[in-house]
Order: sequence, then structure tokens, then C-alpha cells
Amino acid sequence: MKWVESVPNFSEGKNVEVLEKIVKCAEKYDRVWIVNWSMDKDHNRSVVTMVGEPSQVIEALYDMTKTAANSIDLRNHRGEHPRMGATDVIPLIPLKNIDYTECIDFSKQLAQKIGEELKIPVYLYEKSATRTERKNLATIRKGQFEGFSEKIQNEKWKPDFGPTDAIHPSAGVVAVGVREFLIAYNVNLATDNLDIANDIAKMVRHKSGGFRYVKAMGVELKEKGIVQVSMNLTNFKKTSIYRVFEMIKVEAKRYGVGVIGSEIVGLVPLQAITDTIDYYLGLDAFDMNRVIEYQLMEILEKE
Repeated sequence: MKWVESVPNFSEGKNVEVLEKIVKCAEKYDRVWIVNWSMDKDHNRSVVTMVGEPSQVIEALYDMTKTAANSIDLRNHRGEHPRMGATDVIPLIPLKNIDYTECIDFSKQLAQKIGEELKIPVYLYEKSATRTERKNLATIRKGQFEGFSEKIQNEKWKPDFGPTDAIHPSAGVVAVGVREFLIAYNVNLATDNLDIANDIAKMVRHKSGGFRYVKAMGVELKEKGIVQVSMNLTNFKKTSIYRVFEMIKVEAKRYGVGVIGSEIVGLVPLQAITDTIDYYLGLDAFDMNRVIEYQLMEILEKE
């Protein structure tokens, strides 16, 4: 069996009934598994992690996108996280017995179906991108839902699939593409000063001189009365969790602010966790082969 992962992001983080309705769309597919989902009220956003056989995964993703379009109205949506669509982004990640080229073909099939049948403009991003400027999701999303009615009129920003002259009135637009494994990682600061979080985010993110594989921004968590540095680590093998965490602690200290915790949104590769354990415990000659669950998986695969 070929395996892919998808981590669709939906612009709803407050109404659990809406998300449950979206997630339930995958239940009718016998080779699709929802392995995790989470909601964030401050971000007003949900992240769903699913794995399965590629053709069934893209069918489930289509159904979920359709349900989201019928359930989420971005004209009434407010949240800390940037967004441009009810289903904001649909990444596909090859897991096993499938390469990037085949995954890209599946992403285009899904994008075409969403564009033609749901009348939602679709942009291909990352490895699926048809233009260099569309590789970076943040570049596509710039202007967000409120600015996209004007943006789509620019010839440079005509979508790859779907209507080319107008966004969907309530569901906006969506990005679909194949990418590397990404870790959504947030660090909470002991302050409510958003300027401090923004300054630290600027220090760690790549585009302003920070780590090569880090995207970051400051976010206010109003319910908790604190701020956080919200990040995407796009290549954990080259920019590790512990390295980013340590840098944020150093930068926070300059402002007299403490780090009060961190969180991982969605799932994380075991290698990223063992690398972190190795760093903080100073283990000698430690690797994945020393993890019993990893050895069990290797045995089961040979059976």
C-alpha cells in the first residue's frame, strides 16, 4: 500500500460541531485514518492530520473542503492566524512507497476537482507550484481573504484551477501542494507584550535573517493573557526543535521575559523527538535504533 499524509488547515477554531462535521467526512473511506485534530480559539483555526492510500485521501479531502465551504463564512471570521480560505491549505506529504512526482500528480487532481466542482480558486504551492513565486505559502496568502478579491484580478495571481476572476464569496481560495514534513511549533512567553513576540519571531525566522527552515510570527493568546512565537519548522533535520527553542530563550532573556512552555500542533516525527532528547540529556551514541517502538515497527514490517 502507498501511504501519504495530509494536514489540512480549516479556518474554524471555536465551533467544535463544525470541525466534527468536517472530520466525519473521512469516515466512509476504509483506507483513510484521522490520526489527530486540534482547535485553537485564539488562532480561530483547526489542524487535522490524516494518513492513508492516496486516491482515497484526496477524495476525503475533497469532501472535507466541500463541507468546510458550506459551513464556514470567512466574511464573519476573525483570528490571529493569517488565512485566505475556509479550507486554507491542503498539504500532501509522501510517507511510504510513493515519491514526490506521484504525489504532485495527486495534488493536481485534487486541485482541479476543487476548482471545477466547488468553484473555489486553487493555487498550487511548494513542490507542486507552477511558478517560483508560488512556492512559498506566505507569499500566496499575503493580503488574506479580505485582499484577495483585488489580488486575483492581477494576471500574476490568476489561480491554477477554478474561477480566475473572483474568489468564492464565503470560502475564499485554497492552496494545495506537496511539501516536506513540517512541524508546527509554538513557544509561549511570560508576557502580554505582542511587540516582544514579534521581535523574537523576527530574530528566528529565515526571511529576516534567522534559521533557514523557520517561519515565525508573534501571536497574542488573549484567553491566556500571554503571547507566543508561532512557527513552522519546514525541515527539522536541518533546523531542530531544540535549537530554535534555545534561541528563543536567549532572545526572551534580553527583554527580561521568561519562556513558560511550548506546544506542538498536530503530529511530529519520532526522529525530531529523539534528537531533542539526545541534546538535552547529552546521551552517548544514541539513535533511533535504541527506541523499542521503532524496533517493533521494523519487525512488523518484515512479517
